[in-house]
Parts: sequence; structure tokens; C-alpha cells
Amino acid sequence: MKLAFSTNAYTLHSLVEAIEGIAVAGFDGVEILADAPHLWPPSADAKQIATIRRQLERLKLQVSNLNANCSFGYWKDAPPEPYFEPSLISPNPRHRADRIRLICRTLELAHELGSANVSITSGRMLGGMPPEKAAKQFIESIKPILDLAGRLKIDLGIECEPGLFIEYVSELRDWIERLNHPRLGANLDAGHCQVIGEEIPQAIDTLRGRIWNLHVEDIPGRKHYHLIPGQGTMNWPALVGALREIEFNRFMTVELYTCTQDPQGAALESYRFLAQLVHGHG
Repeated sequence: MKLAFSTNAYTLHSLVEAIEGIAVAGFDGVEILADAPHLWPPSADAKQIATIRRQLERLKLQVSNLNANCSFGYWKDAPPEPYFEPSLISPNPRHRADRIRLICRTLELAHELGSANVSITSGRMLGGMPPEKAAKQFIESIKPILDLAGRLKIDLGIECEPGLFIEYVSELRDWIERLNHPRLGANLDAGHCQVIGEEIPQAIDTLRGRIWNLHVEDIPGRKHYHLIPGQGTMNWPALVGALREIEFNRFMTVELYTCTQDPQGAALESYRFLAQLVHGHG
């Protein structure tokens, strides 16, 4: 398996600076935040894409994932909690349509940048969108996205998140089977499994063959707070053992949006820990 680091730790820096720092830390790949302030899909143009491609080629970095989980760039006057809005199950039809367009544009950017996959979330069940109604809306919203993913040959990974409509690995597996699309899979966050009480090896086995990208971070007990690998209570040997059991050969991507004050230090420490764990050297 390969190691990558997400640019969402570097939101106080430019995307160019973030990619440079991740390469210096030693990683094989970079997850690019498909949001402000890095690669906001509506404003990404040919010049920016060409710059990123040249930098990736020069640094010999692959793109592990385009992270379209949130959309901070969407809001001028943000609501109290904008993180997952607009969503595919928003009670506001305009917000749903806008989210579909954002994800479709991200798929196009993934195709242009050579990323094999894009990650998204289901969104929260806001007022007026109870589970049964949310399920029907989710099917309607994701269909054009999956159609485009199929045409572009880009994998679409849904990330389970505590408190969202698709929250548990078992739910995601059910949706993968229900929608029955070869491009639909998981952007599995191992830390989220720990937070909601799922056994990580079992979660990995449940999603065997459909994990397009793996988010990792350490977690303090079952509190949802992303720590540098090695600083929390994650059972790392069990995680790596489960990945080897399913012959996982994609990216293990460190996600530390909590470390914006010192992203380079977090990247260096993460690489040392994971390189020793996964490859036997730091």
C-alpha cells in the first residue's frame, strides 16, 4: 500500500505550498482538497490544472484522491454549520442541484489530474428530511453523478461520517449493493469507525474490494478529533494487518485538518510513524 497526505491540513497555505511540503515529508501521494482555499471546482481553470500537473510530475507525486466531502467555498455568508451543505439530501432543491454540479465538476478535475477517485459524503438529515425521504432523495441525486463517474472511469468513494445519513460501514455496504454501480465504493476513514464503535478489521473486510482510498488519523478513545498517527489509541497493527489480509494496494491517506497551525510538522511526524509501520523504515 502507498502513503499519502491530505492538503486539508495546509488550508493556511496555498495548494502549491501544500503539495511541495507533502513531497518533502516523504509521501508517495497527495490528496487534494476540492474546496476553498485549494482546488475550488467552479473556479479551477486550465492554467491551475496545468500548474498542478507540472508540480506533481516534477515531485513524482500521485494524486491519492480529490476530497469533495465539504464545500466551504460555496458560502458567502455561511450558516452555523456549513460543513456538509449543500448536500445530496438537502431539503433545499437548489442546494441539491448545486452539490450535484460541484461533484460532477470534481469528477472532471480528477480525470484531468489523473486521480483514480473522488470522495464525497451523503450529508446530514436536516429538518424535513427524515431517513426514508433522505434515502429516496439520495438515489435521485447520486444517479447523474454515477453516470458521469462511469463515463470518465473515475471511482466515487462515499465517506461514512458520525452523524451523517450514511454513518456506518454496514449502511454503506448496503448502498453499494443496492445501487449496484461498479464505480461506487468507499472512502473509508478508519478513525470514524473507532469513534462510532465499529471494529476496524471487520469494517475493512465488509468493504473488501470497494475501498478506493483510506483516510487515517489517530483518535483519542472514541472522541472525534483527528490526531497525528501514534498520538492516540488507534490499534495500528490491527489496521495494517486487516489491509494486508484484503491485499489493499491503494493509498493510505493521512487526514489532519486539525493541524493547520503546523501542517509540515504533522506531515513529517505522520510519515515517520507510518513508514516504519507499513514499510519497516522511517
